[in-house]
Parts: sequence; C-alpha cells; structure tokens
Amino acid sequence: MLSRKSLLAATVVAMAAVFMCAGTGRGADAKPNILVFLADDLGQRDLGCYGSTFYETPHVDRLAREGARFTDAYAACPVCSPTRASLMTGLWPQRTGITDYIGAPFTPDAWKRNTKLLPAPYSDRLALDTPTLAKAMKSAGYATFFAGKWHLGPEGWWPENQGFDVNMGGIDRGGPYGGNKYFSPYGNPRLPDGPPGEHLPDRLATETAKFIEAHKDQPFFAYFAFYSVHTPLMAREDLRIKYEEKRRRLGLEAKWGREEPRDVRLVQEHAVYAGMVEAMDLAVGKVLAKLDSLDLARNTLVVFTSDNGGLSTSEGWPTSNLPLRAGKGWLYEGGIREPFLVRWPGVVGPGRTITAPISSPDLFPTLLDAVGAKPQTGQTLDGLSLVPLLKGESLKERALFWHYPHYGNQGGAPGAAIRRGDWKLIEWSEENRCELFNLASDLGEHKDLSQSEPARAEALRAELHAWQKQVNARFAVPNREYDAAKTDGRFAARPGASAGRAKGTN
Repeated sequence: MLSRKSLLAATVVAMAAVFMCAGTGRGADAKPNILVFLADDLGQRDLGCYGSTFYETPHVDRLAREGARFTDAYAACPVCSPTRASLMTGLWPQRTGITDYIGAPFTPDAWKRNTKLLPAPYSDRLALDTPTLAKAMKSAGYATFFAGKWHLGPEGWWPENQGFDVNMGGIDRGGPYGGNKYFSPYGNPRLPDGPPGEHLPDRLATETAKFIEAHKDQPFFAYFAFYSVHTPLMAREDLRIKYEEKRRRLGLEAKWGREEPRDVRLVQEHAVYAGMVEAMDLAVGKVLAKLDSLDLARNTLVVFTSDNGGLSTSEGWPTSNLPLRAGKGWLYEGGIREPFLVRWPGVVGPGRTITAPISSPDLFPTLLDAVGAKPQTGQTLDGLSLVPLLKGESLKERALFWHYPHYGNQGGAPGAAIRRGDWKLIEWSEENRCELFNLASDLGEHKDLSQSEPARAEALRAELHAWQKQVNARFAVPNREYDAAKTDGRFAARPGASAGRAKGTN
C-alpha cells in the first residue's frame, strides 16, 4: 500500500500528465497534428522575416520566430501546378507528367505564339492511382482537410478524390476567377457563398479553424492552399488605403530594370498587392489563434511555403524579388527560391535558421517521418525527410533539379537547371547554352561563370542530363511555324510602358 506521501506524489504526477495533454484528448505520446499553409505566387522576399519592409506579415513572421526559417528552400517549378503536384506526391514534376500550369496550351493547333520551340506536352491531371500525402495521412489515422486552390485536374480529380475527407474550395481553376473573385459570391462549386463582400482568404481560414476544432481530439492533417496572392490583383479597400498612405509616407516610387524581354519591378511599393499579402497573413493568424485557443499548438507541426516566386515581370508587375533575379515563370532564383518555415514545438528550437538547400518533394517524406508512417511498398519518393535536419543533424549533400520545357506567361523560356552546393547551372533550350553561377558570392545571378569554369559547367550539365533521362523528361521541340522576323508573346508592356519598348525595339 502506498504511503500518504507517495500517494500525494503520484496524484501530482497524474494531474501534471492530464494538464500536459489538456485540449488534445490524447496522450502525451500522441502523433503530431499537421497544418500546412501553401501560398500562391508569394515570393520569398514578400515576408518580413525574409526582409520585406513594405509588406506586413506579423503572423507568418511569428512562425519564423518560434520555429525554423529555411534560407535556401525551392519550389520544384517556377509555376504553380507542377509544384503543387510535387508537394502532394514527393515526386519531381516530371514523374507526375504535370510540368506546366494546367490549362496552358501546347499542341501545334492550340499554340498561337511565334516562338522558336513548341512547348512539351504535359498531363492535365494528377493520376488517381498516385500515392498522395492526403492518402498517406488517412492511412496513418488522420482526418484530412483541404481548403483553397487545387489546380491539379478537372472534376473527378479534385481533393476529395485524392485522399481528403473535406474539400473547401479546391477545383480545377488556377485562381479565384468565378463570381466576384476574391469576394463573395465566389461562384465556386466547392465553396458555398458567404455574405456579400465576404473576403476569400478570411473565409478559408474560418473553414480551416472549424475543421481543427471539430477534430481537436484526433490527429488531423489540414492543408490550407491559398488562392492568395495570385491574380486578379484585388485587396480589401481598407488595406489598399493603408498601403497607399504607407507608400506616400515612405516616399516610395516604382523603379524598373530589365529582364529581357521584360521589364522587372525593382521596388516593393504596390499597395493592392501589399493588401493581399496582409490579408493572407491575417488568415494565417486566424488559424494559428485557433490552435492556441484549443491548446493544440504544442502538438502541431506547422509548415508555411509557396508554390513559385513573386510576379515581377508580368500580370500587373506587383512585386519585387530583389536581391533575387526575375520572378514567377523563370528559372532564376526569383522564380524558384521560396519561403519555408517549420514550427514544431519540442523538436525545432525557436528562431533557427537553416541554410541547407531543400525542395518541394521533401515535404511528403518529412511529414510521413514526422507521424511515424512509412511509404507504400515500392513507392518512389524523390524527396528526403527533413526531420533529422529539423532535429539538428546535417543533411547529406545532393543536387536539386528543375526542368521547365515551356514558355512562361511571365517571359521565361524553356530550360532546365541544377544546383549542387553553391553552384547553379541553367541550360536554355532555345540557344542550347548554359549559364553558371556561384550563389554564395552572387545571389543575384549577375556573373555567368560558364566560360571561366568550363569543367564545372560541363560536369553539372552532364549530371542534369542524366537526371532528365532518369525521370523521362519531355522536351520542347522546334516550331516549324516560327518566323524570326516577328516578336512573340514574351514581349509584354508593363503599366505605363511604351508599346515600342515592350516589343523590344527600345
């Protein structure tokens, strides 16, 4: 029989254990909940924790303070659908067949642009038999939820067909193009309309918070894939006014450079875009607040990232990615280097900075490892688990790859790239030429070292070609209708630019 003193001590220990598990309904050794935020078209430098001084992102910045901030994280593609497929499968986009944004023309009959090459064919849907992150989480006993932008296939290939129990807003569209766009009515068959004027990012945050509360006593996987900050450029009026005033107060004016054949924005001062960024951040804050109110934050692994770089050379030219070069649609760093934040209390110490290069395919094996699950027998995973890295161990050196056999709407052209260590090589298909950069000394990719480092360039090029064969990469092919005397859609006028300059005539 226990003594009175021992009984009291045991009671205290039991009460402490109950307190530690309060709000979860699960034991102290419970699997972590998973919450993933995926922004759309958000550049790495659009966040305060990555250096922005014009946009205000306190809630996302909080994740950086309380967790790890990756400096060299990459999207698997400079446009959306391929990266989204990669995050969902742990594969390079070439293996899924989705190598361009779904909806982009590529057949000779549909391709109306005067370009040297015809873009490669691609798959317009994520195959239903593909192992997905949501399916893996369901198999591991997780309730699964999707909110926001899907853009991985037509009806029948939507989130509910790929492992998600609940789908709020995920359809075939690449942006909020139905109804009143970013404001209710949405015209979205998977998102009932709210009150007139309701704001889309806030509504999606509300739905995510509701799901979390409804599943607070079981492990959950919530994937909040923003439509923000994709075009159309629309902000709440109060936020637009706020940033118009801030721009005037700071004396900011638009400045332009050149990323042939496009102009490129050099200053962050676009008030509407700033309002969109803040609205996205407020939505993140609403979901994080729900975790806090339910005492779930300490047992929830949170990831925040984006699908490609910010728009700097097209479609309103709303942001600057400096010091990174170019933006969405380009293989330069501005098009592929992304924010990547991980908060995992008890595993990741607060305020960590991690410089190891990582990429989109790493998310799948990382989350699988975090919940103690295994891939299916024979399943291919191109990514690596980042859990050892998050725990303070090193990640073995490897190469990262990109292959984009398409013409981006933002001025980019078909090409491929490899990064190994500090070195990055880009191979441009039109001219069959390479550029070589040392990112440690030249983050802005201004100095091409391919001529002064020919052996290194050739070795990286050979490694890139070997990888392309391994993943059965498809390539752009010569365009028989190309007329060298004419320009093509890569030349586009920014607001206020002369038509002559936009056509490259200077």
